[in-house]
Order: sequence, then C-alpha cells, then structure tokens
Amino acid sequence: MSAAPVVTREAPAAPALPTWILRDPLHVVAGLLIVGSLVWRASITTRGYLTQDDFPLISQADAASLGPGHLFTLYNNHLMPAARLLTWLTHRLTEFDYWPYATLMIIGQTVVSVAFYRLLRLMLPATWGLLLPLCLFLFNPLTLEVSAWWAVGINLLPMQLAMIMAIGAQVRYLRTRRRRHLVALALWVVLGLVFFEKSLLVVALVFLLTVCLYAPGGPLRAVLTAVRRWWPAWLVLTGVSLVFLAGYLSLATSSLRRPTSGGEVATFLQQFFGQSLTTGLLGGPWNWLDASDGPAVAAPTLAQQRVSWVLVLALVGATLWLRRGVALRGWLLLLLYAALSAGLIGATRLGSGFSGVAGLVPRYIADVLLVAALCVGVAGCGLRRVDADPQPAGAATGRPTGPVAGDPEEPATNAAADPAAGLPAPVRSHPRAFGAGLAACVLLLVSSSVYSGTDFATDWSSKAGRDYLTTARAGLATAAPGTVFMDQPVPEQVVTYLSTPWNMQSRFFAPLDQDPVFVTQARLLWVFDSAGTVRPAWVKGVKASPGPTPGCGYQVTGGRPVTVPLAGTVPEYWQAVRVAYLSDRDTTATFRLGPGEARSFEVRRGLNAIFLLVYGGGDRIELTVADPAANLCTDEIEIGELVPQPVG
Repeated sequence: MSAAPVVTREAPAAPALPTWILRDPLHVVAGLLIVGSLVWRASITTRGYLTQDDFPLISQADAASLGPGHLFTLYNNHLMPAARLLTWLTHRLTEFDYWPYATLMIIGQTVVSVAFYRLLRLMLPATWGLLLPLCLFLFNPLTLEVSAWWAVGINLLPMQLAMIMAIGAQVRYLRTRRRRHLVALALWVVLGLVFFEKSLLVVALVFLLTVCLYAPGGPLRAVLTAVRRWWPAWLVLTGVSLVFLAGYLSLATSSLRRPTSGGEVATFLQQFFGQSLTTGLLGGPWNWLDASDGPAVAAPTLAQQRVSWVLVLALVGATLWLRRGVALRGWLLLLLYAALSAGLIGATRLGSGFSGVAGLVPRYIADVLLVAALCVGVAGCGLRRVDADPQPAGAATGRPTGPVAGDPEEPATNAAADPAAGLPAPVRSHPRAFGAGLAACVLLLVSSSVYSGTDFATDWSSKAGRDYLTTARAGLATAAPGTVFMDQPVPEQVVTYLSTPWNMQSRFFAPLDQDPVFVTQARLLWVFDSAGTVRPAWVKGVKASPGPTPGCGYQVTGGRPVTVPLAGTVPEYWQAVRVAYLSDRDTTATFRLGPGEARSFEVRRGLNAIFLLVYGGGDRIELTVADPAANLCTDEIEIGELVPQPVG
C-alpha cells in the first residue's frame, strides 16, 4: 500500500508595505508629524479672531488706494510693503471675517514646516534622529501666535521662510560654488525684508552658521577662512543689506531706547534666556500670563524654570559627549544668534512701558526657536557632509560620495548608508534602545507642547474685539434710520491708544459695508458702550453753575453773548457738550468754550437738547443767539465725555 501524499501549505505571505513607504519611511513619518502639527495649530487659530494691531492694519488698507504711498508707509516704525499688500488684497475679499486671514496663516505655516524638514534633510544625516528637531519646531507652543495673530504671522512667517531658504541656498553654495545659489540667497533675503525689516538678521544668521558649522579651525581661523573662501556670498549679502538700510533709514525714526537701570537689563536677560528659551526647548512654557485681547505671554513658575535649566544642561552635556566638536559648534551658533536677537529686542523695547515682560513675549523669540531647533539637530545628529542628494533613512547608496565643507573635527560619514536604519555612529551598536529612547523623547516633547498649547488656546479664544464688533454690528442692523454717533475711541482692550488715531470708532468701523454715521452735532445722539451695544448718548463731566434767573437759569436774548461759569475747569482738548434749553422760536446759536473756536447750532422752538463736539478748555462758556427777538433759557449744560444715558 502506497503512502498518502503529504500536502504542504505555504504560510500566507505578510502583506507588503507600499513601495513609496519602503523607499523613504522618514518622509512618511515626517509628513504625518507636519500634518498633525498643522491640525493642532489650526484648531487653536480658528478659536480666536483678529486682535489689536490687526484692526488698524485693515482699516488703513480700507482707507488707502493701492500704491507706494500706502505700501511704504511705516507701521509702528515697521517697513513691510509686502505685508501691507497682502492685507490690502485680503481685505478686499471680506470685511472683518477672520477665516481668510487664518487660512493664509495656516498655508504659510505649511510652507514653512515643509521647508524646515527639507532643510534638516539637506544639512543633517537622514536618520530618525532628525525627527526630534523637526518636532521641536513644528509643535513649539511659543510660536503659536505666529500662526494665529495676523499682524504677527504676516511678519514672522515670511521671515522664518526666508531664514530657512537662505540657509539652504548658502549650504548649497558652500557645496557647489554655483552662482545660482547666490542669486537664490539674495532673493530669499529680499523676500524676508519686504515683509519685515527684522529679516535683516537673516544676513547675520547666514554668516554665523557658515562660520560655526562649515569653516574649519578655531574662532579666529574660522572667521578668516569663511570671509576668504566664500567672499562672493558676503558681497551679495552686504549689497542687499546696504540698499535696504538706505531705504529704511530714510523713512524710519530711531526706535532705540535706553534702559532705566541695570536691573531692568538683568530681568530681561533672565526672562529671555532663563524662562522663554530654556522652556521653549522642552515644549514649554506650560503656564501663561493673560495679555488682554492679545496672545498670552510666557509665565513658567520658578520650579518649572529650574527643571528646564537642569534638562537643557543635560541635553547640552549629552550632545557634547556624543558629538564633541560639531555639538559645541551647534550650541555656539544658537548662543550667538540668541544673543544678537536679545540685543535687538533689548535696544528697542527696554525703557518702555512694556519692558517688564519684554523677555516673555513669544513673538520676540520665534526666530530664535527656529535656529534652536536646527542647532539641536546639528548637536544631536551631526552634519551631513556628503555632496550627494539626501538619501532615504535606512537606504544604502551605491554611489561613491565625497566630503564637503564641514566640521573638521567630525569624520566625513555617509549616515544614509548605515545598515542599522541610518543610525548615527555613537548609537549604532544599540539601535533598538536608541529607537525606543528617541520615540520616548519625541512623545514627551509633543505631549509637553500640546499641554502648553491648551492654556494658550483658552486665552486665545477670548476675544474682546470679536465680541465688541459682533454686538455693534447687531445693534447697527436694528438701529432706526438716522441713528448717528460722535467719534470716540474704542475700548482699550479692543485697540490700544498707542494706535491713535486708528483706535477711533470712525476708523475702526470704516471697513464695514454698513458702517455707522459720525457727526459733530446732533439733537438725538447714540453711543457704543464698552460692550458695543448701541445706546442713547449722555455727557458726563463738568456742569455749568446754577443760573441767576428763576425758572430759566441763564437767559440768552437780544443777540448779546451770555457768559456761563462752570463748576470746574475743563482741560483744553476735544470735548463733548450737551446743552438742554427752552426756546420761544427757531433760530441759530453760537457756543464757545473758553478761548476756543465758536460752534454754531440750530435752535428749535420748545424744550430740546443739542450735542456738540467742540475744542477748547477753561472754566466758562459763552452763548449767543442770532435772532435778537429770540429768548433761550438753559440751566443744564455739561461738558466732558460721551457715556450711555443713565437708566431711570
């Protein structure tokens, strides 16, 4: 009897991953992180609204025609023609809707995020280690206002992009000496400058990066080598800088201030380096200080500060132990650029009313955090020193490669050809432990950032400007025809007095299609209260002394002026006036406050009142009626500020 045949079944093959994932899994993971960071940022951005400087910028765009006169007008001493152009174009699509501005900022953040990842691939070995500096930049909570506040994002997003692309162009020039990279370098710097004059720091950054990371030798030798070897780059950047400075200085006034004391400087430096920068390297600041209607400022507790100091020192020590020379150069680059940025902020902000928190304002450090993320990558991963194109993580290349300019203390390596998933040499013998440690660090960093972002989002979602505008628009929509207002400032938390005259209601509401009507005199007047509600107007201030004529007060007749003493002195400025009167006929009258200009107004027969806007000051007024036969009695005159009419 023959044996039955043995049937063998092959185990089902494991499903193969798509080729595009196998080709470069680092691209896939980085792409997912970029998308995740954008979703996180968008969820925070869309909870807020326009705030503070956004309103004057939009009002100026609404009032101006498109031309050099508007584009090159300084805003708070900032020259930003491209930012004004983009604001002008965006405003033409909407009134005060926030979504176009939010959309543009998220698009800008997308471009910057992808560009930063590409820069990491250009400069660093293609290992999983570069995910840490990528996450440090993508999820940094101290840069949230860059993608949320239009007046900040329109300056800093182009500046960040210019920083990234200019560095990339410089690195490519160092490797190839091709002139087209010099052209790209100049164009990217110019792009940053037309959005924000602070982009002039990009020139300094490119020089410092070249000296610290790509020039061999000690400090003096590195500087001399960089100047001698790559002089065409410095010639191009010097030319761009001089042309820009000539134009900017011809328009701007000096913003330099003098600190009031050495203690003020010490406080600023401790805030900048000891609170903002150190916590920002770890996903901080974890606590925020409310800043009215604008974004919050960093406010880490003392315990959090001390923990951040220890952890940052540990990070620096670990990278110096693993990478020695290149890590030292990376941290030196960060220190030099941070000092340069701090010096600029200190020279223009200390000595002002806001110097007490100047080192805690996130937007003042947003450019430094980009450099910090890059330097963390350099210190942790080393420099990619081959002239071949970046290779996928874990993929081998069969082409020979040669070293290019880089840190002479680091041996030329092609980390992309490492069979251990592209791991850096110091951790190559423990790939699994390194992978687990890296994943834990990335997870902790992202978690820390998301935690910090929670309180920021809560503060950002509270918008006095949005509430004020929404209430005012609802009131205007239901107001009776002929409803008029007298111009006065919007609440301080909506637009600060520092933006005068663009904090006036006539300027603030002008971009609306149905904006309110403003007058300088009216019989029936309305005001917006502090919440934006439309209410009948009243005047609160200095009253007239009681008149001498019983049942009349002050009698104005015969065409003769009557002097009315006030119960106090009114400062010389624009004043609102309410005059209640009784007249026996229609005529006109003249009102004068102190030595100020006389204002005429119509007098109606019967019991009436008139609101006037006058310029003057003093302790007496003068009233005259034009018709000699007319008799006008008044004993109710008040001069001061417009307020809602008291209830009851």
